[in-house]
Amino acid sequence: MRLQTSAGLLPLISLTTALTETPFLGFPSPWISPDPSDAEWQAAYEKAVAFVSQLTLTEKVNLTTGTGWEGDRCIGKTGSVPRLGFEGFCLMDGPLGVRYVDKASAFPAGMNAAATFSKRLIRARGEAMGEEFRGKGVDVQLGPVAGALGRTPQGGRNWEGFSPDPYLTGVAIAETIRGIQSRGVIACAKHYILNEQEHFRGSVDVRIGDKTMHELYLWPFADAVRAGVGSVMCSYNRVNGTYACENKWVQNYLLKSELGFRGFVMSDWGAQHSTLGSALSGLDMAMPGDMMGPPSASSPPYGSHWGGALTQAVLKGEVPQWRLDDMVTRIMTSFFRVHVGSYTSRPEPNFSAWTQNTTGPQYKYSNRPWTTVNSHVDVQANHSALIRELAAKSTVILKNTGILPLSKSSLTSLAVIGNDAHDNPNGPNSCPERACINGTVAMGYGSGTTDFPYLISPATALLGLSQEHNITFFNTTSNWDLPTAQSTASNASVAIVFATATSGENFVSIDGNAGDRNNLTLWDNGDALIRAVAAVNPNTIVVLHTSGPVVIDHADKHPNISAILWAGFPGQESGNGLADVLFGDVHPQGRSPFTWGKDLESYGVELLTVAPDPRSPRQEFPEGVFVDYRWFLSEGKGERGRVTYGFGHGVGYTEFEYGDLVVERVGERGGYEVNKGRTIPAPVMGEVVDIGDLEGWTEPEGFEGWRIPRYVYPWVNATVYNSENGTARSPGIGDFPPEARDGGVQEELPAGGKEGGNEGLYEVLFEVKVDVKNAGTREGVEVVQLYLSPNNPLAPSLLLRGFDDVLLAPNATKTVTFSLTRRDISEWNTEAQNWEILTEYQQTVFVGSSSMDLRLNRTLPL
Repeated sequence: MRLQTSAGLLPLISLTTALTETPFLGFPSPWISPDPSDAEWQAAYEKAVAFVSQLTLTEKVNLTTGTGWEGDRCIGKTGSVPRLGFEGFCLMDGPLGVRYVDKASAFPAGMNAAATFSKRLIRARGEAMGEEFRGKGVDVQLGPVAGALGRTPQGGRNWEGFSPDPYLTGVAIAETIRGIQSRGVIACAKHYILNEQEHFRGSVDVRIGDKTMHELYLWPFADAVRAGVGSVMCSYNRVNGTYACENKWVQNYLLKSELGFRGFVMSDWGAQHSTLGSALSGLDMAMPGDMMGPPSASSPPYGSHWGGALTQAVLKGEVPQWRLDDMVTRIMTSFFRVHVGSYTSRPEPNFSAWTQNTTGPQYKYSNRPWTTVNSHVDVQANHSALIRELAAKSTVILKNTGILPLSKSSLTSLAVIGNDAHDNPNGPNSCPERACINGTVAMGYGSGTTDFPYLISPATALLGLSQEHNITFFNTTSNWDLPTAQSTASNASVAIVFATATSGENFVSIDGNAGDRNNLTLWDNGDALIRAVAAVNPNTIVVLHTSGPVVIDHADKHPNISAILWAGFPGQESGNGLADVLFGDVHPQGRSPFTWGKDLESYGVELLTVAPDPRSPRQEFPEGVFVDYRWFLSEGKGERGRVTYGFGHGVGYTEFEYGDLVVERVGERGGYEVNKGRTIPAPVMGEVVDIGDLEGWTEPEGFEGWRIPRYVYPWVNATVYNSENGTARSPGIGDFPPEARDGGVQEELPAGGKEGGNEGLYEVLFEVKVDVKNAGTREGVEVVQLYLSPNNPLAPSLLLRGFDDVLLAPNATKTVTFSLTRRDISEWNTEAQNWEILTEYQQTVFVGSSSMDLRLNRTLPL
């Protein structure tokens, strides 16, 4: 939809062009409507309309509002519709497995999935996670992640997502969503948007321009929407002055109108700040529903911004009924859309997020009633095999002088050195939220974690393999006892030294690192340990478990360090997956999903850690779209010479040759059809509410004795209703123009029209074909990468636009085909509010094995 003001259509040219200019666009909040061209969607929508049309006002509000923190057995739970036998929605973390439960898997992190550069493996990971969430009775998996994208390499939650490259993240998030939702579970793409650091995450005001937003941070969310994601979680931060969860430009204009998002927007836990602002600006579900703590003098009257407050806002005409109906219709359409085929049934939650005991309170905060809360259902199936494969194939060999693969028959002795190689002596889950480095690190820390059902450490896996093949095994656990480490290393023919640097969420701090990393050095004396071991053993191998790049140039240049491997956060099969790569049982295919700079300063971005006013810090992104390799490789920005290992880099155990690169136009020349559609009027579902009539909407008589403490209910309190402070603290109804409640026909946006945006953006214009030959003596996997050079001095020098993992026998050749869509070769035009191909610049395609190893190129015949 186009944003309207009281003066009519706001000229599109007034959208933000300056970095800190705030666009006034986004009312009214778009509503979903029938789409007979999409039979699957239409069937789900019709079921949702039929269901919502039966609901009363308070039943509708129940489905939009969480019951409160610790208000039920799930991390998040909405109210129910008992009259129709519909249980509220169960929402659970997280992006790598079911959090806070037993007998579920701990999958590799998102960045590891991206490092495989394998759509098949990424999809399979999503399918397996979806099966486990469904098996536990979860309706919504709170993942996958595209925010943080990874603007700063120290970003605390980068590992939950995939890559700082928006194309790679877009492909990965889309495949993950398709996998999750194919198993009857709603995926939730998060954190939308610009939640790029943990410092000040709840208050920072990120000032960003329209072009940077579209070409970098919004890009993967467009792919998520095009994949049919059922929900999107808005983030804690502000965007251009307004909190994300009540930001009309971010939610209404960009997500729901331009990208055509037809699911529901939920708040991150505690990220909602108002009743009217959030409702009118596009929020559809409030989580966890309450204020995440005991009521205080500053709490809203209902102890919630929604619940009774939302019911009251509808009864007062401050939130139109069509807006509430659209919230619930979006929620229910997403539900019916995934409950198809073999997944029409809906398992009930069979666990409690708050205890792994068999019995406990149904409502933890109120500690009642005591009942069976855990059935201890084992949902792991055979997923350990996939997890092991992912762990191995996401391991990136950064350096190999020829020592790898190790030989099981000729290796005589092996030393495994470092705390990060070994088991946590207190167990893999002994540190809450995985917030420690006591033993090997296989995931980050915070809400994106899960409990390990078990964790195979590298030392355990390598000891078992050594015993099996009569290899003498030495080990030491201390990172600080360097003499012992050197003594151990000097006794072995090969020494493998392990080091880590982790990160996570800001509610936990490790050694002064509050979520975000303070620097890019290794933790726990890791750099000194590596130097000490390499000083005495000429066959030293370094293995890194880190949440992103670290400064490792000293190891790359050290003559005694024969190999460096990045294993990331590989999940429960960590040691087995690593051993499979070290000894050549798995073809290495891991490629780095980020750039390894020689120092922190070389990345060209800064983490905001200090602000003049910590209550309202402000952050600008002066680098624009030049993040990670886009910065390092673009003239006038970063320096290619300050890269240790480039984006997409990784070596295997064989060599590949490229030849016969062909570019063929398959789409029509010229522009594409701009969307000129118009909406239907906002539909109202079921009985129309009488404005000002409280009858039937207050708490039922005699219910007081049944009330659960702090539980969020949808009923209106007559005293509050008649007071001046009727809804939330701020803003009030006078802060919103009449257009915010306009349910009339609206014009659609030129770049909109379908899920993911205008369908023409995804038209294939070019096919690129290249022959890849295995020129070595071993079977191996090559990750073929396609890059586009816009040759525009204002644009990045290179943009990833395709990849494929190819398994080839020695001397075998395969033709790899890539498709380039209109979106792939376009730039965002803020004034036109559309994508366009800049024909004045001669665009070039490159193919190769990394962003810094490009083999062939051809000019696009625009």
